[in-house]
Amino acid sequence: MSGDRKVDFLVAGVQKGGTSALFEYLRELPGIQMPAVKEAHFFDEEQAVDWSNPDYSAYHALFAPDDRLRGEATPIYIYWPNALERIARYNRAMKIILLFRDPVQRAWSHWKMEYAKRKETRPFAWCIREGRERMMDGDPAAPGHHRVFSYVERGFYGVQVARLFTLFPREQCLLLRSEALQHEPQATITEVCRFLDVSPPASIARRTVHAAREIAYPSKLEAEDRALLADLYHKDMARFEALSGLSTDCWTRNWA
Repeated sequence: MSGDRKVDFLVAGVQKGGTSALFEYLRELPGIQMPAVKEAHFFDEEQAVDWSNPDYSAYHALFAPDDRLRGEATPIYIYWPNALERIARYNRAMKIILLFRDPVQRAWSHWKMEYAKRKETRPFAWCIREGRERMMDGDPAAPGHHRVFSYVERGFYGVQVARLFTLFPREQCLLLRSEALQHEPQATITEVCRFLDVSPPASIARRTVHAAREIAYPSKLEAEDRALLADLYHKDMARFEALSGLSTDCWTRNWA
């Protein structure tokens, strides 16, 4: 089998939405091949790849040359500018899987992760207010975007899904809520397998991957933080619900 055979599917988002758990579930299936390490970060690479004439050999080298379905999970792809466009140029038939989490809880979880990694030093309340100005201090190749400090921005799912659907037909995209994988893993993995046209497992062991580290955080998710984020996301949530067909009531009823 040629080492140039293309990757068949991507778990493309969202960060802190359960993609690590999905990666672990999928890599155990006999008909699927995933890289040894999650997050290839190929299509969001701005320095090492010449996107005017991309060389995919290093990307393909992540996979063994066999007949199994090839997939990888890099959750920044749905958010990062040009990543989806690069994926579409690479493989028009690519199947895209996305897990979406309550964007308020996603932002909070994202901040806790970066604080625990010591990439963030400021309190959550400041980060989602004044701290949003740091979006302009990220990669010059992606103005207005930031890999670390994008706590609020990554939660505008409606904008991201609208862009996705300009590049890939709806039938090549599987959109799920994170709660489905968390609470009904068997049914959710069966749905994913049906989408990928592979045999589902007879049973799976429930797993939680990359839960928040237990340290002394300097912030709590306060009611005024929820209210601020709820107001910011209100219109985008309506757009996301209309595009995705997913109900967001289980998220928005917790925002009051």
